[in-house]
Amino acid sequence: MKIKYELIKNYKKARLGKLKTNYGTFDTPMFMPVGTLANVKTLTPEELYDMNSAVILSNTYHLWLRPGEDIVDKAGGLHKFMNYNGPILTDSGGFQVFSLAKKKDISEEGVIFKSHIDGKKLFLTPELSIQIQNKLDSDIAMSFDECIPYPASYEYAKASTERTIRWAKRGKEVHNNPNQSLFGIVQGGEYQDLREYSAKETVKLDFDGYSIGGTSVGEDKVTMYNMIDYAIKYLPTDKPRYLMGVGEPIDLLEGVERGIDMFDCVLPTRLARHGNAFTRNGRINLKNLKYKEDFTPIEDNCDCYTCKNYTKAYIRHLITCDEMLGGRLLSIHNIRFLIKEMEEIRESIKNDTFDEYKEEFIKQYKNSD
Repeated sequence: MKIKYELIKNYKKARLGKLKTNYGTFDTPMFMPVGTLANVKTLTPEELYDMNSAVILSNTYHLWLRPGEDIVDKAGGLHKFMNYNGPILTDSGGFQVFSLAKKKDISEEGVIFKSHIDGKKLFLTPELSIQIQNKLDSDIAMSFDECIPYPASYEYAKASTERTIRWAKRGKEVHNNPNQSLFGIVQGGEYQDLREYSAKETVKLDFDGYSIGGTSVGEDKVTMYNMIDYAIKYLPTDKPRYLMGVGEPIDLLEGVERGIDMFDCVLPTRLARHGNAFTRNGRINLKNLKYKEDFTPIEDNCDCYTCKNYTKAYIRHLITCDEMLGGRLLSIHNIRFLIKEMEEIRESIKNDTFDEYKEEFIKQYKNSD
């Protein structure tokens, strides 16, 4: 079946809801860990279940290159291939338009890439992106779009936004996996009228859910929050709303306050690989000398596997010695931190205390290093 969204309660614009999938029903708002190559880096599916992970992400562009969508299809789809018994969302490759392609290589037909693996010339179109995702058999597929860089001129942003809408139509026409939902993506850069236009035109195409894209690409926080505000008021209330690529703890609060249901980001695992951990008092860098003899957990009140079993001193030792376990343990903590934050946010919406929760969280969340 396709996913279904049920709105349970509003607190102002914040939404408490349920996402119904083939793998169960999950509460929103939610944070979704990123598993680009059909793996949340260094973690097993069982570890993700233990931290109450629901939807996870994989990336169409990367899986197209390795191992190839046909291999995944032969394995029985992404769920069987990676042994994840939960919902999976696949990105379209649109972010790679931003990160890997040059402006001159973006045309009406599609995008020319040079493979980041061997430099081979690649050509990705809206149709091919959807066809790959059909074979990957994710629960949620994303329309192929251009993630507009920041800053961008109005003329560039307008042309790109209009093309993304045309690409969305083309992708929807070839989407043929009856069990897979398809989300449209709102672009428009920093421009209010373009965000409104993109949202309205994308909604006309009647997707199963809607994403706000083109954020966290170098803009300041006020601009990012404006991008959300400009678009979200035009998105339907009976379908899920997804803010792409956002995972800073305070940004999650700001997104929920504006009506976002789903978030994803590579941040928790990327920070972990560099020795950084989220705490309620801000990020800490365990490479710092002050943790050398700190035999306490990352956070005393954290319920994750890492905090129940290991100390800052030990994790620091692993990180400074380039032991893989250090990044694993920090990834477990960081992902659980964001999932737990979302659990607390849902409880605060339920209890009509979201404003107080947000104020207290931000007050406490300061950089302690």
